[in-house]
Amino acid sequence: MRRALVLARRGWGRTAPNPLVGAVVGRDGVIVGEGYHVAYGGPHAEVMALAAAGDRARGADVYVTLEPCAHHGKTPPCSDALIAAGVRRVIYAVPDPNPVAGGGAARLRAAGIAVTGDVERAAAEELNAPFLFAHRGASRPWVTLKLAVSLEGALAPQDRSQRWLTGEPARKHVHLLRAGADAIAVGIGTVLADDPELTVRKGRRPRVKPARVVFDARARLPLTAKLVRTAKKVPTWLVVQPTADSNALATLEQKGVRVFRADALGDQLATLRGAGVQHLFVEGGAGLAGSLINAGFVDRLIIFQAPVLLGAGALSAFGEVSTGAAFTERWRLMDHRAFADDVMSVYAPADR
Repeated sequence: MRRALVLARRGWGRTAPNPLVGAVVGRDGVIVGEGYHVAYGGPHAEVMALAAAGDRARGADVYVTLEPCAHHGKTPPCSDALIAAGVRRVIYAVPDPNPVAGGGAARLRAAGIAVTGDVERAAAEELNAPFLFAHRGASRPWVTLKLAVSLEGALAPQDRSQRWLTGEPARKHVHLLRAGADAIAVGIGTVLADDPELTVRKGRRPRVKPARVVFDARARLPLTAKLVRTAKKVPTWLVVQPTADSNALATLEQKGVRVFRADALGDQLATLRGAGVQHLFVEGGAGLAGSLINAGFVDRLIIFQAPVLLGAGALSAFGEVSTGAAFTERWRLMDHRAFADDVMSVYAPADR
C-alpha cells in the first residue's frame, strides 16, 4: 500500500477533480503490476496495474489507495475490471465518499472477492484531503494557507522592500504545491505590494491552470496589475463585497476578470466552492491569513521560514490573528523538512 501511495503522487496536478490514486498487483510477495491515475479522463489506477500484470493478475492481491469505483463515468467501473481479471483479494486504504462512484467494495464481495479496507488510511486521506473534504459534504473549499516568514515570523521589512525571503529550492517547491490546487488566492494588499503572477512557472505544469483569486472587498485591483493584464489567458477571479464599486467591476470584467460578490468570508468561500474549487491555496497576506485563521477556515498551514531577520517595524505574519481565534490550542506538526537553508513546516488544526 505504501508503494501504491508513492505511485498515486505521480498524478499530482493532473487528475483533478478526480483524486490521486495508485494501485499495485502482488502475488507470492512479489509485485507483478502497478499503475496510477495519470490524468483526468484517462484509465484509473486499477486498470493500469491490471494491464501491467496481464495474466499474472488472476489469483493475485490488488492494493489500491481508494476504494475501486462502481460506476461508469469517463471510464468503465474499476470493480468490474477487477472481477473480470479474476483477482483473489482487494485491499484499499480509504472508502470512496462519492455517492456516485462508491460501492465498489460491496460489488467485489458479491462476486466472491475478499476485500479489506482502511490499510494506511491516514496517509491516504492526507494525500486526497481536498477531494475527500468536498465529497463528504463540505460547503467550502479545503484551504491551505502558505506563508513565507523570517526568523521573527515577519512577512516583509518595514519599508516592504524585500521581495523574496526564501531561496530558489523553497520557491520551486511552492510552484509544485500550487500545481495541486484548483485556485491560488491572495488579499488585495499583496497584489498592491508585490504585483504577483500567481501561476505555476516551475516544474511540471498542471493539467488545468489554477484560477487566480483576489480577495478585494472594495474592488481596488489596478487595471495595470499583471493579474488583470493576463486575465484572458489565465482565469482571474475577484471576490468583493456586494457594495463594491460597480463601475470598477464592470471595467475589470471587460478585461476578463470574473467577479464574485458575497458579504461574509464563509459565504465568499462557499461561492468559490460552487464555482468548482475543491482546494484553495492561499498565499497571504497578513490580513487574509488572519481572517481565515480567526474564522477557523484554515485546514493546513504551511510555513516556510527563512534564516533572515527583518528588524523593527517588520510586518508580522500573524498580526491580524485574534487572541480569541477559533484555534488557540497547539497545532499538529504534519511535515517538517529543509530546502537548502529554508525550513518548511506543515501544521493541521487539532481537530483535523
